[in-house]
Formats: sequence, C-alpha cells, structure tokens
Amino acid sequence: MTLLLAPMEGLLDFTLRDVLTRVGGVDRCVAEFIRVTGTLLPERSFRRVMPELRHGGRTPAGVPVRAQLMGSDPVCLAENAARLAGLGPAGIDLNFGCPAKIVNRHGGGAALLVDPELIHRIVTAVRRAVPAAMPVSAKMRLGFDDDSLALDCAHAIAGGGACELVVHARTKADGYRPPAYWERIAPIRAAVSIPVIANGEIWSVADALRARELSGCDALMLGRGMVSDPGLALAIAADARAGQAMVGWPELHPLLVRFWALVCGHIEPRARAGRLKQWLNYLRRRHVEAEGIYSAVRTINDPEIVANMVGLTAEQAVPVLREEELTMEEAA
Repeated sequence: MTLLLAPMEGLLDFTLRDVLTRVGGVDRCVAEFIRVTGTLLPERSFRRVMPELRHGGRTPAGVPVRAQLMGSDPVCLAENAARLAGLGPAGIDLNFGCPAKIVNRHGGGAALLVDPELIHRIVTAVRRAVPAAMPVSAKMRLGFDDDSLALDCAHAIAGGGACELVVHARTKADGYRPPAYWERIAPIRAAVSIPVIANGEIWSVADALRARELSGCDALMLGRGMVSDPGLALAIAADARAGQAMVGWPELHPLLVRFWALVCGHIEPRARAGRLKQWLNYLRRRHVEAEGIYSAVRTINDPEIVANMVGLTAEQAVPVLREEELTMEEAA
C-alpha cells in the first residue's frame, strides 16, 4: 500500500516532515500550500515553505516531496508552476480542498469545487507550463456544500492532465468533523483513469484497512493520524494488528530532540513553545507519557521552560543544527 504524508497548513510543515519521514513507512510527502495571488513569486518564497528544494526535493531521510500551489488564476498559477518546477520538487500538486474561510473567500481551495470548468483550466495550464517529466497532481474534497459535483471535478482534474488525485472524504461544509465518507471515493475512483488516493480520518491501522476497503484505493494519505502516532505508516505497511504502536515513547524522544532543534533553528522564539505544545497535544492521543507532559506545559509559554520540562536541552540541539548546516552546504 502506497502511503503519503498530507499537507496541513499550520501543522505539518517541514519540521514534522523531517522527523516523521525518519521513522519510515512514508513513500511521498506533499508540502503545505504556497498561495498564489496574482504575482510571480520569488524563488525564496517557494524555499521558505519547502526547504527540501535545497536538497533535491527530498526530506533528509530521502523521501520525495511535491510542492503544492493554491490559487484561482490559471495563468498566474502556470507561471509560478514553471518557476517552481525549475527548483526541482518531486512534483507539483494543486490544492482544491482547503476549507479555511479566508482562503475560500478569495476563491481558492475548496471554493473551486463549485466550478469544475475553472478547475480544468487550472490543471491544463499548469500541466502545459511544466516539463513533461514533472508530475502534476491534485487534492480535492468531495465538494463544497455537498458532493453533487464530485465526479465533474474529478473528470476536470484528470482531463486537465493530472497524473494523480487525492480525495479527502469530506466536503468543505463537513470540515474535519468525523466521520470521513470513504465509500464516496469509490465512484470517483471508478470514473477516472488516473490513480486515486483516499484521505481523511485515518488514525489507526483499522481505519486504514477500512478506508482501503470502502474506497477501493490502493494508496492512502495520512495527516493528523501520523502526527499523533509517528509509527502509523510503519504499522500500516507492516499490516500490524490494530492498536499496536510501532514507535513507543523511548523511540519518540530522539524525534522530539530533532524537532525541537529544527524549531529553534527556524521558528521565531515567541512561537517555539506553541509548536512543541501543538505536537504534544496530538501525541497524547496515542502516548500516555505525552498526556502528562502536555498537561504540565499547557499554560507555559517560555520556550526554555517548556523544553526543559519535556527533557530537551540546548546542548542536544547543537549537533542536529550542525548536521543540517552541513547538508545544506553539500546541496549548495
């Protein structure tokens, strides 16, 4: 089963892509969206969201990463895709699924699901703008208010030249509320000739097997479930029994050390404690040790105090950051 790591704005950025792909089981990642709003972005804008562009479009663990663009202007998206393709991502993905109100108000993300013809023009323009060898894929939800246009949107994406389609099994109106309607992906998969990947509400091996059964998809995209259980992809790949944790708390600590080092090296000080607490909040769904730590640091915003309570020190971060510097020098 092919397993992808999802793009999640404000959560699954390059810091978590780094540590989660080190665990294993992930075949490919998609970076969080790069918003295109009428201008040709400078190269630094792409690299800021996707630092893996400095490393051949791969995480330090060697997992390929596709860049994701979001916007509603076919010409502008095509121009940015052409520039982005020159930086060497593992592919370019198009966002037709973001449910954020501010994004939808400007006609981006899931708002495009009411206009299959525009979706087709966007995919066609981007496909024509990048080299033939560069994969162009897309991610969509079942629809905006309902799924009445799901097949039309999928046909628009496939007809525009996309090589792959991820379907988040909820509408924009559903948000992230359970359940995910994996069975509604099956008609989409049957209607298009390109591979379709199921996404949404996959927290365990049992969820993965059920999603695969109901959707008929041989590939899955993992998001919050992987953040909560870094060993989830490994467990699914190994077809482990439901409930078995492939990565325990002792194995997680080195990942926390690396994550904290990356946060300290790239995130402004006032936001660092929040990033660590955000991940602990997810980890406590799966690890009782994280529950106790999160409860202790939940109201603390001083990054040094939070780090010390999690058992992280500045000395631990130094070799990690030095390793990253050497890798960047080699890439340059």
